[in-house]
Amino acid sequence: MSPDDIADRLTDLVHRDTQVHDDGVDLTVASVHALTGPAQVDFGGGELTDAKTSEIEPSKRTADDDYGWWDLGGGTYLLEYNESLGGDDACHLQPRHELVERGASHPTLRVTTLPRVPLTVPPAGIQVKENARVSTLCPPE
Repeated sequence: MSPDDIADRLTDLVHRDTQVHDDGVDLTVASVHALTGPAQVDFGGGELTDAKTSEIEPSKRTADDDYGWWDLGGGTYLLEYNESLGGDDACHLQPRHELVERGASHPTLRVTTLPRVPLTVPPAGIQVKENARVSTLCPPE
C-alpha cells in the first residue's frame, strides 16, 4: 500500500498536496479534549466506560487570525483528527517528528479507523495551531 493509496482512503484531508509524502500521510488536529474524569476498564468489558472529557477551545492570537492555538500545559489530552479513515487494511499511526522533537508525543498504533489518541505534553507545555500536522499514517510493514 502506497501513501497515495492511504490518502484515497481518507476523507476530509485539509491539503492533500502538503499532507501526502513518500513516508505516508500527515494527519491534522481538529480538536483537543481535556480529561476531566476517570474511565473504567474491566476484564469482561461489561463495566467499560469512557473517560469524561471537555473540549478545549483554541484561542486566536489576533482578531485577524484565521486559526487559533491550543496552549496546553503539561499532562495528557485526547486529540481528534480532521481526517477519517475507511477500508479494512490496517495502517500504522505514529507521531510526527516535529511533535516528538518538541517534547510531546502519542502512542504508535495499528489502526483501521482513526480514534482519538492520547497526547502526552511535557511539563513546559506546548502550543498547537488548529489544523497542525501532528501524526503520520504509514503503510503497514
